[in-house]
Amino acid sequence: MSLARSIALTLVLSIIVAALGAWGGAQYVMRRLRPEPPLHELVHQKLHLTAEQQQRIAGLEQRHEAQRAALQAEMRAANADLARAIQAQHAYTPEVQAAVDRFHHAMGALQKETILHVLAMRHVLTPEQAAQFDATVARSLTEEPK
Repeated sequence: MSLARSIALTLVLSIIVAALGAWGGAQYVMRRLRPEPPLHELVHQKLHLTAEQQQRIAGLEQRHEAQRAALQAEMRAANADLARAIQAQHAYTPEVQAAVDRFHHAMGALQKETILHVLAMRHVLTPEQAAQFDATVARSLTEEPK
């Protein structure tokens, strides 16, 4: 094999190995960074719900999604008010405070809605499923971010 051919082969193999290594490293990092699935996904994957439980929880999730979307829209609107109020005076005015209060109210309402949704889902579960559900909820509320 000629020197030029050996260099070319080495170069091609080096590029392939480097690409595979970069791809593998990226896959590893992405798996490590991906957060745990939301609670409702855990419910559907690990608790082996009956058809009736699935139907009841689907209704709860549909209602919660509508509430969540409305409250998130309210938070976005409050942020837009905040931007306008800050831009108008460049000071902490009563309008800025009102926008902050509006945002906090919507955020608190979203948190309450989410808690009510979690509790409503729990009522659909058997005692054995509820025990697993409770452990998952407690872990997600107390676990330190990685």
